[in-house]
Amino acid sequence: MSRLSGKVAIVTGAGMGQGEAEARLLADLGAKVVATDVNFENVSRVVDEINEARPDSALALLHDVAERGQWTSVVEKAFSKFGPVTVLVNNAGIFSKMTYDTLSHEHWQYIMDVNAWGQFAGIQAVVPGMRVAGVGSIINVGSLAVVNACGRLSAYTASKGAVDAFSRAAAIELAGLNIRVNCINPGVIHTSMVEEAFPTPQDMAAAAAVQPLKRFGRPVDVAYLVAYLASDESWFTTGASIVIDGGLSVEGGVRPVIAGN
Repeated sequence: MSRLSGKVAIVTGAGMGQGEAEARLLADLGAKVVATDVNFENVSRVVDEINEARPDSALALLHDVAERGQWTSVVEKAFSKFGPVTVLVNNAGIFSKMTYDTLSHEHWQYIMDVNAWGQFAGIQAVVPGMRVAGVGSIINVGSLAVVNACGRLSAYTASKGAVDAFSRAAAIELAGLNIRVNCINPGVIHTSMVEEAFPTPQDMAAAAAVQPLKRFGRPVDVAYLVAYLASDESWFTTGASIVIDGGLSVEGGVRPVIAGN
């Protein structure tokens, strides 16, 4: 039996990057996957390729996570196609580079609506079905920004900090329903977001050079952790904030000089 047989998973932001890797891996491991994205062309391509390898194992849906009504529709369509949703991967998010003095309330609210409210609304939408099913795993995707300060990312950091915090609150509130809630805080993973943050080859090389492992993470690295948290192997794991960053968050930054080295 595959590790995720019998699981029905929603993966948001599945049209590219981490979300795509997560959707593909969950399907490979036996889950039925509802892959959603604001870019329907991208997510349809991903789902077509999944279904070509594993017929009738995935469904593509157009989805703006900041719209509460769309969450209701996604959960209903998932249930109609595959049955009760037992796994939610709140992966969708947007990046924001802006200095603190130019950040407007409108931009702040937009980032918070997509990155924080979009995940919270997802939790609200799936919990009734998970309650009936008697089991659930909710996996929220935050960011290393919640533990490592970085300039020009105030709104983004605040939104991901909210995700990290309400994941712990939800874990306690939902524990009695046998619903587990965990948060993944990735470091520098090579996606389009990273390419936006470091737009030139020189920028990318410099960013890679300061990583303890001297390389970026891959989307599949995060997907492997998602698969663990989606599976029954993580039966006793809830309320965790798990950093996956190649050691960047524990890099001391200043090294003593030792004679001969």
